[in-house]
Amino acid sequence: MPPFAMRRRLALPRAGVLLLTVLALAVSACMLMPGRFVSELDVRRDGRFTFTYSGEIHLLALSKLAEREGGGGGTFTAGPCHDGDSAGRRERPCTPGELADQKARWDADRLSRAERRKRDAESMKPFLGGIDPASPAAAEELAQRLRRQAGWRRVTYKGDGLFDVDFTISGRLDHDFAFPTIERFPLANSFVQIALRQDGSVRIDAPGFGPAAGGEPLRALMQGAMSGQDKDSPAGFPVIDGTFTIRTDAEVLANNTDDGPRPDPTGRRLDWLVTLRSQAAPMALLRL
Repeated sequence: MPPFAMRRRLALPRAGVLLLTVLALAVSACMLMPGRFVSELDVRRDGRFTFTYSGEIHLLALSKLAEREGGGGGTFTAGPCHDGDSAGRRERPCTPGELADQKARWDADRLSRAERRKRDAESMKPFLGGIDPASPAAAEELAQRLRRQAGWRRVTYKGDGLFDVDFTISGRLDHDFAFPTIERFPLANSFVQIALRQDGSVRIDAPGFGPAAGGEPLRALMQGAMSGQDKDSPAGFPVIDGTFTIRTDAEVLANNTDDGPRPDPTGRRLDWLVTLRSQAAPMALLRL
């Protein structure tokens, strides 16, 4: 929103109102999104696995998109003044009194937005594991927390809620697995989930790599809101552009790739291209 846009703010398009509402929900849910990335999961039939993710992760709670909900900052710029009725309005220089009135309303609006942002930051701290999103050190504090966790080999903050990461972990599938998990984050959403079944099979789902309708209602709402934005509206939806590959020597019971299992030096491979236009979240069922 421009520094002074009282009339425009009062006439905010419905899509803009929806976007702000969705952003507030996304922030409170600690919504994580992939960006540009390459991810692979190697599963051996004896239960050994290795998972890698290299690329971008967006944390909307720290992005400029989320900051628009809280507002704040900027420099006052006077709006135009007019003579005449709605049928014949003529723009003219503002009088000192009109300028003072505009400035008073802008100051009041800025204070209101600053108070709301402070209040929202306090309410978000429990969802961010105690990290204050209003603090300039919030991103680095989160990066340091991730670096302490197993698997995070690189965590670099690029600004605007964007982290560049390199994650690799290996183990044995005697328990369920999810990525990413963040220490003390109660509601962080998963990109990839592995669930063990009693019959020895494992189901692999990647809801974070799929379309919004495939299990991420906040992303669905945000995409719907963004579809009606014009060039003066908030910045566009984060770019999602990546690949997800499963390599395995286990039996592939089911999958939703376009081409099905393909030969691989280690057995078989399943490949998905992940973009905002993806039709389904990656899914595979393997028998170990």
